[in-house]
Amino acid sequence: MSDRAARAITFGLDNHLNTAFWSAAKTGTSKDMRDNWCVGFSRQFTVAVWVGNFEGDAMHDVSGVTGAAPVWHDLMNVLQQDLASLAPVAPAGVQRVAMRFASAVEPARHEWFLNGTQIQEVTAVSRASKVVRITSPANGMIIAIDPDIPLNAQRIPVTAQGVKAGMLITLNDTVLGPADRDLYWIPAAGSHHLALQDGAGRTLDRILVTVR
Repeated sequence: MSDRAARAITFGLDNHLNTAFWSAAKTGTSKDMRDNWCVGFSRQFTVAVWVGNFEGDAMHDVSGVTGAAPVWHDLMNVLQQDLASLAPVAPAGVQRVAMRFASAVEPARHEWFLNGTQIQEVTAVSRASKVVRITSPANGMIIAIDPDIPLNAQRIPVTAQGVKAGMLITLNDTVLGPADRDLYWIPAAGSHHLALQDGAGRTLDRILVTVR
């Protein structure tokens, strides 16, 4: 919540959650973009901002970081203009460690760990060494179609682990594509089942998904 680098990938380096003093914040946006909020705090103040239409109508293209966050940012700046806000002291039993990703999927950074659990390098595990199963979407997932976003932009990634050449992903008994490739499914209302099959057509994993 206070790590600017952690939210830079989503919001960019310059966004309304950044302040000239130490602070931590979290935004949220309801389904259909009916309303959004931003809650954050400094050493002295906690501020919560809600933005929305009282009749419940959706606000097009307004999320927590563009709706409530600018108001939160301005309020915090006024409250803190003559006060210093320092980062809190870490509790006993934790330590900050420099760590990196072996495959460079993310930049190196510092992370907090409980004493005795710290690691300095994160290594990706090969798909071939994992249990064969569908990893996305999750079994039992309920997906809500957002009417304000083009359907093609709401495609669901369908992935599996531990797969080999020749394995297939099926959607409602129709082949969606090879299991060793990145597949995407445009959701449609109703109950659906996805299956992972080997080259002989045997089902290795099967999940159920509901779309509303």
